[in-house]
Amino acid sequence: MRLQKLLAEAGLGSRRTIESWISAGRIRINGRLAQLGDRARPTDRIQIDGHPVLFGLQRPAPHQIIAYHKPSGELVTRRDPEERPTVFQHLPRPKQGRWIAVGRLDLNTSGLLLITTDGELANRLMHPSSGIEREYAVRILGTVTPQTLERLTQGIELEDGMARFEQIIDQGGSGANHWYHVVIREGRNREVRRLWEAAGCTVSRLIRVRYGNIALGRRLFPGHWRPLTDEECRELMALAGIQAPPIDTITSRPERIGKGRALAPQTPNAHLRPGPGLKRPRS
Repeated sequence: MRLQKLLAEAGLGSRRTIESWISAGRIRINGRLAQLGDRARPTDRIQIDGHPVLFGLQRPAPHQIIAYHKPSGELVTRRDPEERPTVFQHLPRPKQGRWIAVGRLDLNTSGLLLITTDGELANRLMHPSSGIEREYAVRILGTVTPQTLERLTQGIELEDGMARFEQIIDQGGSGANHWYHVVIREGRNREVRRLWEAAGCTVSRLIRVRYGNIALGRRLFPGHWRPLTDEECRELMALAGIQAPPIDTITSRPERIGKGRALAPQTPNAHLRPGPGLKRPRS
């Protein structure tokens, strides 16, 4: 299969991330520098930054998918030079592989973040061609005219192309603030905020409340995670165009995991944890 798919299924990152490693010349197959488009088998000798990738002979553990309620003020990155808190500091240790965030939420945005050990699933859910709905609760400072709402659904030109909301639902409000729920099918950087700002509106709060078939819900408090049910996993994989195998999800109650808990990959590729001689780019 394609090299990036093989490594993604081994839990080493999303396909997009692994493609960037290939382009950067960090991966070798049987001694030669890997190229985009290369195919490989688990029996091939594959190295990342000189470290061998090991494919266990035993059946790998099923992939895991969890929902995390990201609080405002946390970053969706593994490390921050300023040592600000990250979402990965609050997650349980995966049974195999490493956690991959499905897209990002910026520092000041809270709400639902899907996280999985399945690189192929993460890539498909994030890919623009998937057209999977994302729903956000948005608090706007001031009055929004009907003409502005129409512009937002018809489309506004942003610096990276036309963008629009599929749907805007008035949720009411009091005083200077008013709430709306908006639905979008893309995952461009800060797209929801940029659309409202392009229409001359001020966003005072932004919460993602749904991704595809997965809703945030009222019982998942900020900083807590929960496993997806088998039914949720099957529906989510169907949205991504993947036939769902039997899925083993985390069955413990949602809880906050203490900061600083190790999140290094488990066997067979524990030796590929970031460290001296192996600098993994952010994914």
